[in-house]
Amino acid sequence: QVQLVESGGGLVQAGGSLRLSCAASGRTFSSYAMGWFRQAPGKEREFVAAISWNGGYTYYADSVKGRFTISRDNAKNTVYLQMNSLKREDTAVYYCAADPWGLGARAAAEYDYWGQGTQVTVSS
Repeated sequence: QVQLVESGGGLVQAGGSLRLSCAASGRTFSSYAMGWFRQAPGKEREFVAAISWNGGYTYYADSVKGRFTISRDNAKNTVYLQMNSLKREDTAVYYCAADPWGLGARAAAEYDYWGQGTQVTVSS
């Protein structure tokens, strides 16, 4: 069982930056791939980024590639999402998720555990 708690969301102007954190409980964190997803009002949840269990592989949605960076610190049981050059269309609730298969995936169905989400609002 893994419990996930996101933090770091907030209100930022377009062009600004935020760093989201996701703290995980449980001794098996280092064996899980981790992902970030987001959901904007009236839209479906969409993949943002994922990282393999050891950080060796990372994956990004085309819409955030070059602006967002996913990373993890297994010693701290934490995964991060550094978001730069934010745009209004990045406004959403951001969720982190844990995938027990360890390699990372773009499909939400691959993830067994989810956090409650943190709101990111980008103003113009």
